[in-house]
Amino acid sequence: QYIFNELTKGKQNDTYFKGCVTNMLRLVHDENLYTSKQIKKYIGERFRTRCHCPEWFTDEEIADYLFRECIAIHLNSTQDKFNLLVFMTRKLFAFAKGECAPENPDNPMFHEIFLSGHIYFTLLLERLSLYLVSVKQVIDKLLLTAEKSGNRSVLTSTILKKALTAKYSEITRPLEYLLTTGNLRSKSGLGLQQMAGITVMADKINWWRFLSHFRAVHRGQFFAEMKTTACRKLYPEAWGFLCPVHTPDGSPCGLLNHLAEMCLITNHQSTIRSVLEILSNAGVQPLDCPIIIDDSYLNVSLDGKMIGYLKEILAADVVNQLRTFKATNQHKIPPTLEIGFIPKTDKATQYPGIFLFSTPARMMRPVFNLKTQSLELIGTFEQVYLDICVTATELIPGVTTHQELKETSILSVLATQIPFPDFNQSPRNMYSCQMGKQTMGTPSHTIKYRSDNKLYTILSPQSCLVRPVAHDYYEGDNYPLGTNAVVAVISYTGYDMEDAMILNKASVERGFKHGSIYKTEIVDLRELAGVKGKSTEIVYQFGRKEDNTSLDGFVDLDGLPFIGTKVEYESPICSYIDSSTGETKVKKYKSMETAFIYDVKLLGNDSGRSVLQSVAITYWIHRPPIIGDKFANRHGQKGVCSVLWPQENMPFTEGGMTPDIIFNPHGFPSRMTIGQMIESMAGKTASMYGTVHDATPFVFSEENVASDYFGKLLENVGFNYYGTERMYSGVDGRELTADIFIGVIYYIRLRHMVGDKYQVRSTGPIDQLTHQPVKGRKRAGGIRFGEMERDSLLAHGTSFLLQDRLFNNSDKTIAFICQKCCSLISPYCAAINDNYDTGPKKSWKCRLCDSSEHIRQIAIPYVLQFLVAELAAVNIKVKFEVKS
Repeated sequence: QYIFNELTKGKQNDTYFKGCVTNMLRLVHDENLYTSKQIKKYIGERFRTRCHCPEWFTDEEIADYLFRECIAIHLNSTQDKFNLLVFMTRKLFAFAKGECAPENPDNPMFHEIFLSGHIYFTLLLERLSLYLVSVKQVIDKLLLTAEKSGNRSVLTSTILKKALTAKYSEITRPLEYLLTTGNLRSKSGLGLQQMAGITVMADKINWWRFLSHFRAVHRGQFFAEMKTTACRKLYPEAWGFLCPVHTPDGSPCGLLNHLAEMCLITNHQSTIRSVLEILSNAGVQPLDCPIIIDDSYLNVSLDGKMIGYLKEILAADVVNQLRTFKATNQHKIPPTLEIGFIPKTDKATQYPGIFLFSTPARMMRPVFNLKTQSLELIGTFEQVYLDICVTATELIPGVTTHQELKETSILSVLATQIPFPDFNQSPRNMYSCQMGKQTMGTPSHTIKYRSDNKLYTILSPQSCLVRPVAHDYYEGDNYPLGTNAVVAVISYTGYDMEDAMILNKASVERGFKHGSIYKTEIVDLRELAGVKGKSTEIVYQFGRKEDNTSLDGFVDLDGLPFIGTKVEYESPICSYIDSSTGETKVKKYKSMETAFIYDVKLLGNDSGRSVLQSVAITYWIHRPPIIGDKFANRHGQKGVCSVLWPQENMPFTEGGMTPDIIFNPHGFPSRMTIGQMIESMAGKTASMYGTVHDATPFVFSEENVASDYFGKLLENVGFNYYGTERMYSGVDGRELTADIFIGVIYYIRLRHMVGDKYQVRSTGPIDQLTHQPVKGRKRAGGIRFGEMERDSLLAHGTSFLLQDRLFNNSDKTIAFICQKCCSLISPYCAAINDNYDTGPKKSWKCRLCDSSEHIRQIAIPYVLQFLVAELAAVNIKVKFEVKS
């Protein structure tokens, strides 16, 4: 009766709902279950085998364990769990009858963030519980062994200590494994739906890349394999919380998002006692109140716990009062409290009620509360039911409750660095965010003390002349990325087709876009000697003998290289002495690229008392721009250097100015990066005025036109209003017919360099099985010539090239075949002739016809010989007809 009364509370007049509840409860009675104890016993019997509880647990205790660990686990009291299930049942029936709308699980208003600390702590709890099970098994085994040997089976401190230390690695190893590999060792999976890719390396390619790692939010690898696109969509509820621009293109698009600039994540549980007091004083009736609850009441919940009912006519006033206390920091209301009020409407909208949240891991952001004239943190759930204006001009008196702090609050930290993004096509802004993270910039000011595998730096960075306000706010000049370049938009020489760009050779020789790479190699003598585990055996020690003159100028007497030494392929970089034989061995530089020894670090163990067995050698490699290197600007316009054009052949202006970069005008129409044009004009005026210009989005509008503003500034210093100039051919000096758009644009150099990617091979390692070239650039392998490449050669009528690619340069081999038996595997070497003058070195015979008369020498692919041998192993004979 109690269950029936609670379920039908407020729905006394709904005969359909009451009938459904009655039928459900009647099914329980049909099983002869009438009391709580009987039902618990019924559940415990059926779940005993799955709960892994101790044998002495009764069926009722197993049911209690199930309720505690598996149902509404955020609540401790069984009464609270029951109240929540009652609410869920009512909501389900309301949805079935079409009284409320479905809630989309992909909508950010229902999302929380699974923080790294929570993942780590959840895994720790799981490993601790498994560890205790293992300890129990060890204790049982030790006691059983003691009993069999005739001793008393008593749990002593020695046995307990032995059991505790035997399995402690079951806790530590999975945690270390998670951090080092990103792979999860867990039976439950922690509810993540993925077992790999949980941790990523925080690359410090540049400052923006490093920063974006800590603002990234991934939906999960499970969703990347789904066929539907609903989980990738940009929902309007994400406004101000997830950046609409900063997401990669390709497979992770829409799944790997970045938090908006002002979005924060709650990381502590606030005290809620004062919230409950205010709600009680405001008229919220407790769940066990004696008054009759009808349709005019709304449910009130706090952190997923049902706390009472409130009259619908009082709800708006109570919510406003609570919000005022929160915004003004009164009555100890936590500032991170989320107040979601869903009113009743005539339409089938969300299920009505007042939903309050104070838990960690929620996304929140600051807005300006117009009523209290103060800042207020709002969450994803409550934002949907607030009226927030972006600027004061949009404010509607009596309707608008909040105002955005700034217009760019929807963008991520990286997206706010794009100049004039409101003038660009949206995908270009996405590409700009991606390329900003691939830039050779200024990754660190402490490179000497770092030991990254690879670090990229730009040698002559500059402060950008056209910059958003966010650039100064985040101190971008401390980690500059690129260079202000004079860019002429002209189709010149034909070398600038398909996004290629022409660089001024003289500019490059002056240091334009020069970069460098720091590579670190670790030389471990224990690894070279094959010493494994925790062995302290010393096989090699760093050092060299004085009489070894071949190492002079490269390696010091301590066996380590001199700082600043130039090293090339096969140059010695360190030497070590074999302790048993006294022989000196040399470690050599294996890269084909010239480098300089930048730093040498001595690596010890945690105690600092071990013999030196490992060093980290850092190389400095100079990388000037060459043909094939990739460059871009901040508007997603990327391209490779197609030629370094001599300055004397470059077009020049009346003032004698030659551009650093020639940009093809065909890059504008389809990309629609108008922001690049505005930056070119703004950069030109900034150079003349000796100032910097604000490129923050939404500063200019249709009333205040950007091109007009910068055009007038150009006119004031004597330039054309449209940013164009007359230019002259660098080849013959003739004036070009068209006016050329020329200005200053901030260009960045990307880490994708042809020096790291080119792959060339004449001869090299081959596969032992097929005798074909191996694949892989690092292994000096070849590039696969596949079916489509073969089709292309046939279509071009160059079929003889196929023999060159797939035969001569692959696995050509000389084989012997019996012309009579038509067999490739029957010939064998019958004798070896030691006298080379009288005939061939080897004589071949056929096993089948026992004669060498019909043996012929042919050239075939080795893989054919391999295939015939494989088929022969399964009793399939292959015959070849050989013509004379």
